[in-house]
Amino acid sequence: MSVDKKKSAEREIDLKRLCERWPSEIIAREQIGNFSGGAMSPRYVANLDSVGEGPPRFMVGRKVCYFTKDLVDWMQKRVSMPKRNNYVFLNRGKGSVKP
Repeated sequence: MSVDKKKSAEREIDLKRLCERWPSEIIAREQIGNFSGGAMSPRYVANLDSVGEGPPRFMVGRKVCYFTKDLVDWMQKRVSMPKRNNYVFLNRGKGSVKP
């Protein structure tokens, strides 16, 4: 395997493990924070739902729910890995330059 392909493979994130660890095939919207380890908030998903950009959903009574597989597939499409050389570190102490 070439060095570039190896680095690319190391950088990929597989969210499928979230489904394996969740005790149910469905998840209520208010549990998305727990499901994602805090990476995504229920309010953020609700906002995306309101403009038609959220994952497929259904209602159980008054609760908005998602199938875990659909939610993970949707999250996987939104994952991006920043490149290390894109980070900019600024010294915010005395004499620092403000962006």
